Amino acid sequence: MRAAASLPAPTGYPRGGGDREGGIVVPRTRRWPQSEPPTGQDDDSRAAPGVEPGPDPAGRHTAAPAATPDLTAAAFFDVDNTMLQGASMYWFARGLAARKYVSAGDLLRFAARQLRFRLVATEHSGQMDLAKRSALAFVAGWRVADMERLAEEIYDELIAERVWSGTRALAQLHLDAGQRVWLVTAAPAEIGRVMATRLGLTGAIGTVAEVSNGVYTGALVGDLMHGAAKADAITKLAALEGLDLGRCAAYSDSINDLPMLSTVGHPVAVNPDSALRREARRQGWQVRDFRSARKAARVGVPMALAAGAGAGAVVTALALRRRRRRRRGRDR
Repeated sequence: MRAAASLPAPTGYPRGGGDREGGIVVPRTRRWPQSEPPTGQDDDSRAAPGVEPGPDPAGRHTAAPAATPDLTAAAFFDVDNTMLQGASMYWFARGLAARKYVSAGDLLRFAARQLRFRLVATEHSGQMDLAKRSALAFVAGWRVADMERLAEEIYDELIAERVWSGTRALAQLHLDAGQRVWLVTAAPAEIGRVMATRLGLTGAIGTVAEVSNGVYTGALVGDLMHGAAKADAITKLAALEGLDLGRCAAYSDSINDLPMLSTVGHPVAVNPDSALRREARRQGWQVRDFRSARKAARVGVPMALAAGAGAGAVVTALALRRRRRRRRGRDR
């Protein structure tokens, strides 16, 4: 069993694929779940500095000659509302609800808790402490293989069609330039791995659950992959991989990811919240918005609710539901 201490240093990029260590997981294959990536969203997929545009910026990438590897530059993409419309853990919970793991009422409570979390939580608040304590409690007793199977099924059923084609096209530009691309998410690392695999990316950095004999204990290994933890993780990865962070790019929608964005030489605000949009304007950072004008105007409280429940709110509710079931079982 791995001790739930500070975030372990990433082991880097295991060339054999599929490995999971220190929050970094690398996919076994590179493929979209369908013949083409999802299309139809508003698109503005101009490259970050130093990345040349690919043959089709709308996201319908076609085969191209293999690029010469660029081993010192990489790109890091936040997931919720950046790569994906809404919160990955909300859609995962929707899939669990369809399988009777949670109820429709739970989903509504998830959204309400997430609204409060987004409005009042900070790195030092009680809301953040609660999220950290309960982050992966809901998987206690689950087998890792079952989590991975569910993540794959639910991605294909609910998540794939919600990928922003414009953001995926930005990631493809980096791949076409020979650069590696990682997702960085507060969701469990296994869910991040599935998304990275399906999107054809290099790997994922996510929240790590403690495992004993192939079964989750419900404890965290290290910290919730949020805020400053993301910056720490990509800094460790850069040191192990020989990346020059000054040549790297990072993409996010949230002011909570300011530490990660400030760590790289080419930060890009994607579908930004109002606070990040102001900061990007102040810093002179690039901004990409793939939402419609109407949706972009609703950034703030309604968008926080529409995004569904993020990692902290969803897993807290799931943990409480499992606890209630155990109590009912003892009372019988």
